[in-house]
Amino acid sequence: MTSTSRTTTENAWRNWAGTVTSHPVREVTPASAAELAEAVRRAAEDGLRVKTVGTGHSFTAIAATDGVLVRPDLLTGIREIDRTAMTVTVEAGTPLKRLNTALAREDLSLTNMGDIMEQTVAGATSTGTHGTGRDSASIAAQIRGLELITADGSVLTCSEKENPEVFAAARIGLGALGVVSAITFAVEPLFLLAAREEPMTFDRVTAEFDELHAENEHFEFYWFPHTGNCNTKRNNRSAGPAAPPGAVSGWIEDELLSNGLFQVVNSVGRAVPATIPAIAKLSSRALSARTYTDIPYKVFTSPRRVRFVEMEYALPREAAVGALREVKAMIDRSPLRISFPVEVRTAPADDIALSTASGRESAYIAVHMYKGTPYRSYFTAVERIMTQHGGRPHWGKIHTRDAEYFESVYPRFGEFTALRDRLDPERVFGNDYLRRVLGA
Repeated sequence: MTSTSRTTTENAWRNWAGTVTSHPVREVTPASAAELAEAVRRAAEDGLRVKTVGTGHSFTAIAATDGVLVRPDLLTGIREIDRTAMTVTVEAGTPLKRLNTALAREDLSLTNMGDIMEQTVAGATSTGTHGTGRDSASIAAQIRGLELITADGSVLTCSEKENPEVFAAARIGLGALGVVSAITFAVEPLFLLAAREEPMTFDRVTAEFDELHAENEHFEFYWFPHTGNCNTKRNNRSAGPAAPPGAVSGWIEDELLSNGLFQVVNSVGRAVPATIPAIAKLSSRALSARTYTDIPYKVFTSPRRVRFVEMEYALPREAAVGALREVKAMIDRSPLRISFPVEVRTAPADDIALSTASGRESAYIAVHMYKGTPYRSYFTAVERIMTQHGGRPHWGKIHTRDAEYFESVYPRFGEFTALRDRLDPERVFGNDYLRRVLGA
């Protein structure tokens, strides 16, 4: 069986944010696990490295390759729903948006998810995509089984009972252990979430952070640099009834303010940075409280049409408030002009080797800059603060850490690299990014 492929030597691949460009020798679009396995075998025979790219939402070069680029566009759809085990098995290239809507039609849902759903299921889980949760963890932590194409073209299935040592690492595998061809997720009956969004001062949020985290199933907040203002989000399960945002008010909040006007504000700020503090004060004060109740993916996720670059670090939860205050103090005394809010979320500890929440309750601090705006000075200053607290950077977001650093902040780092040596000794799935973060 031969995989569907085409040569694209004249075309470059670019990620969503425009931060990474690569020039693969060829692209393949397999329509089955068997075709994918054949593509991997052929690449290895030709001495080419293999990387898979989903929708390109990673800001790092984790998916870049000068060899064979696998596009999983045809590896989509639900294979099976098991209502006894309460799982769904889905092809690796399925966008989260399609999975969420399909599950909702079946009166099912994932337990937790991130705030965007454009990514493929394999891309999101392989890089450790997460939302916020007191008790419910990342999307990868909801995985119950994986189908993995290894470097020799074998199809390897893994779970807690089958190849458990692979399962322990491959749920967040960074594309280093093989190509994921299918994922089995835990699901539960569809439920409702009551969402409460409310402005709050920086001083109050940071003083009450532990209490807000403890009292809500899902709590997060955004701080607007150059101000003392935040916007908080609390999502908790509800008995109903459903009360989604009105069509007009929802459009005003999610499209006009969060995307359309935000795009204009950032464009002005990029052109005239001196205007940013005044704009930030006005826009943060314009926020109003709102409540609504809807099914999970409609509450957890929101459209993100304004392009940006991002860095995010996971800290021990108890270190988050102190680190955030250090970030605020750094911005206040610097000439930096920051138009994007700083996002803070949480996650419980999990048992995945290279999860940013592996073995410890975590809080995430994410910083963003509008696309086309110089970001290195800001990110460098923030990263210096994060690393002083033992921070772990998101695998798909901008950072400068290397294998030596990761070995110091991940107790199970050696377990992962040993498994990589066993599954991919010739580094068929390697690239420059993985060489930096995992070692040779």
